[in-house]
Amino acid sequence: MSGTRIARLLAGVLLGTALGLAELVFLAVAAPAALIPALRPAAARGLARLTALERARLSGWLGHEPARHDGGYAYLTARAALGVLGGYTCASTLFLTVLLLFGGAWDLIWGDSEQVPLELPGVKLVTSGGALGITAGLALLGVLVLMVAAVAALDRRLAAHFLGPTGEELMRRRIAELTETRSGIVRAVDDERRRIERDLHDGVQQRGVALAMLLGRARHGLGRAARADGDRTADLIAQAYTESRQLLDELRSVAWRIYPTALDELGLRAALAGVAERAGVPVTVHHGLASRPASEIETALYFVAREAITNAVKHAGAHDILVVLSEDERTVSVAISDDGKGGADPSGGGLSGLARRVLALDGTFTVDSPPGGPTRVAATLPKAPPCG
Repeated sequence: MSGTRIARLLAGVLLGTALGLAELVFLAVAAPAALIPALRPAAARGLARLTALERARLSGWLGHEPARHDGGYAYLTARAALGVLGGYTCASTLFLTVLLLFGGAWDLIWGDSEQVPLELPGVKLVTSGGALGITAGLALLGVLVLMVAAVAALDRRLAAHFLGPTGEELMRRRIAELTETRSGIVRAVDDERRRIERDLHDGVQQRGVALAMLLGRARHGLGRAARADGDRTADLIAQAYTESRQLLDELRSVAWRIYPTALDELGLRAALAGVAERAGVPVTVHHGLASRPASEIETALYFVAREAITNAVKHAGAHDILVVLSEDERTVSVAISDDGKGGADPSGGGLSGLARRVLALDGTFTVDSPPGGPTRVAATLPKAPPCG
């Protein structure tokens, strides 16, 4: 703590002593005045003025800017007690410190200092009164610094309790709230994906299965009738059956793209194994995670890997893809490399969406894809999602 800072705190504490005395006088007068309706407005004005002086002292000398303007009589009572007691203690210590330092220096300069014997266990010393006074004064000066810092800290805590936190503290709380809300949005999106996948699987897909079964039975029954009378109904039923099977395949594909149930049930390794099977090109997955990350983090890793694999196959014409999952003490990472033609645009819809998801979880997302390849997409996320 610098000397200037200590001097400002000491001035703030001593000024608080003077204000504390004024507040004690005001409280002694305001208590009876509060019982008289005609005097209540004057008491309220006095309370507001003293509180404004306290706010100015806190802001100018103690570096604390309260959020509220009125702490009521409770704040003024507590502030008066702290100001008088803390200020008196600091002022007394300051007076004694100055007296010892000045007196010791005077004795040393003018040579009038007496010899003072000091007997300690096993040690006997003889020193001058001036040196002893300076030594005691310096020790007391250190105690004074600690006392001033303690009284100033109590003053700030009192103001924070009755007058609210500082603007800086409010900003920190708001940032923490926004961080938690941002993480909550990511969780909500993932929960909605799970719900849509369940609706597709349990509702639409089951109805499609039932339709395919009915068409299969109708095709089987009408096939024999068609052979007898040459009716084209069997051909129409066969086409409808084929379309229903294609519908089921597309529904399964959509449900898998929205949210793979294997990710929740079996974990990231199994979900990425399913992506590799569907890729159509060789995909090697190196799983280097000791345990499953948090749900939001695991989901983000999955979608980064899946989108990068899909882009490599669909747009880059890759023939070999490598996925590496790794971790350290605080983060987990996924890196996807391919031997495609490169030129991936990080501002494209898929990659930019992944970047926003990763950034929302306080992670980093990079795309290195020079024309001609190879391409490398990487994401690093904290093991625990942000929560403020």
